[in-house]
Amino acid sequence: MRHITTHAMPATGLRGIADTSWHARGVCHGMDPEDADAVFFPLPRDYEAIAEAKDLCGLCPVRRDCLNYALENGLKDGIWGGLTEAERRPWHDGLPQRLDYSRVIAFFNGRDVHLTEAERQIIIDHAYVRGWRPDRLAAALQIGHKHARDLLRQAANKVFDRDRTLGVPRRKTKKKGTTDRPASVKPDTKPPASQPVKSAPAHAPLGKAA
Repeated sequence: MRHITTHAMPATGLRGIADTSWHARGVCHGMDPEDADAVFFPLPRDYEAIAEAKDLCGLCPVRRDCLNYALENGLKDGIWGGLTEAERRPWHDGLPQRLDYSRVIAFFNGRDVHLTEAERQIIIDHAYVRGWRPDRLAAALQIGHKHARDLLRQAANKVFDRDRTLGVPRRKTKKKGTTDRPASVKPDTKPPASQPVKSAPAHAPLGKAA
C-alpha cells in the first residue's frame, strides 16, 4: 500500500503528496520572511535581485523538489527551483505530458507521488507486465475494481497488438507421437565400431616389391 509521507519519516529523496519536509533542507529555510519576499519575489526587471535568488537556488539541495512543488500547485509568481515566472511557463504548460521515470519508480516503491497522465499510463502498462491483479492496481491508483480491470485489459490488448504488428512468432506445439531425432540417423542403425590401427613393425620392408 502507498502512504503519505510525514515530516518525521521521509521514505525516499522524492517528495510525496502532503510532504513538505524538504522545506527544512532548503537554503532559504530560516530566512526573514520580508527578506525572502524581496529576494524570491522581485520585480520583473530587478535583475540584481533575480541573480541573487538564482545564486541561492544553485546551492540548494532540494531545488528539484521546490520546482515540482511550484508546478504541481500552480505557483506562477516568484522564483521557485531557480527559475523565474517566464522560465517556468513552458513547464506549467507541458505538465500533463511530463514523463519522469524517477517518479514512476518511486510510485512502485510505495510513494504517493503526483502523477501526470503520461506517468500514470506507464504505471498501468508496467503493472500488467508485473502480473498485478485488478484489486492491487485499484488500491494503488485509488480507483474502482472494475476500472482497474478495464485498464489492465487495455494494457493486455496493447501488448497483443504490438506483438502482432512486430511479427513476434508464437511457440509451436508438438504433435502427439513425434520425437525429436536427427534426420540423418536411423533409429536401428549403430555407428560402426572403430578398430585400432596396427602399426607396421620397425623392420618391415618398404615398397610394393617387398
